[in-house]
Amino acid sequence: MPLPKKNQSSSEDIGALLETLKVRFEKNPQRHPNLKWSEVEKKLTANKEKLHSLSFMEGSGGEPDVVVFKPKSKEIIFCDCSPESPTGRRSLCYDEDARRSRKQFAPAGSALGMAQAMGIELLDEEKYYLLQNLGAFDLKTSSWLLTPPEIRQAGGALFGDRRYGRVFTYHNSAESYYAARGFRGFLKL
Repeated sequence: MPLPKKNQSSSEDIGALLETLKVRFEKNPQRHPNLKWSEVEKKLTANKEKLHSLSFMEGSGGEPDVVVFKPKSKEIIFCDCSPESPTGRRSLCYDEDARRSRKQFAPAGSALGMAQAMGIELLDEEKYYLLQNLGAFDLKTSSWLLTPPEIRQAGGALFGDRRYGRVFTYHNSAESYYAARGFRGFLKL
């Protein structure tokens, strides 16, 4: 998915995005107990850059919603909550080094490169498990996870999915890419 230039969104687009986010927020209260949409909206409208990133998340199929990973935290975090790995962010190597190292059939991009361009971060293993506590995600797909440096230096990268009622973390060559593997991101306000 080509990323539009920053500040390219009209006030009409922003209004539509805020309405979509509000509907999703109200439909899924279990993801953010004790939070009110008015608090979230106030922070969002004060930060156009974050709205721009959320627009990318939404436009690439991420279905971002507010999640509370730590019960007493006051942080507002938007996370990709699409049932499967976002469709507009699949068939990517883990990072740019992996993409460039492919001898044949290099994909158009990488998970880390696209996340950086979108202004979001990949979920790490801990956040992926916390997200999975809020619902059942990646039942048919998988998602690249932020990989510890020692694993990446050895040529690998982590990904996760949910199968058989359990959440799994696996490893793969960072150069690999699959039509059913994308990445999930998060954005702190």
